[in-house]
Amino acid sequence: MTKRLTAEQIQLLKDELATELAGFLMDDFKLTPQEAIDVLYTSETFERLQEDETGLYYQSAGYVYSFLQNELLNAKVA
Repeated sequence: MTKRLTAEQIQLLKDELATELAGFLMDDFKLTPQEAIDVLYTSETFERLQEDETGLYYQSAGYVYSFLQNELLNAKVA
């Protein structure tokens, strides 16, 4: 029997991931908590995390962080 996650459970997973991702940013990029949150919340990775269809909320923090890291390290400033 397959149980589906509720909207509240999915949001909790997303919130937990965001917390872990912000921590990784603080450690790796020496950001303050506010800077890490600002970087995370304005990233394409965070946008994708918020879309239930991507299923990113169900992945490990390390896996999702690899996308965020790649996005930040390969960003082009226009």
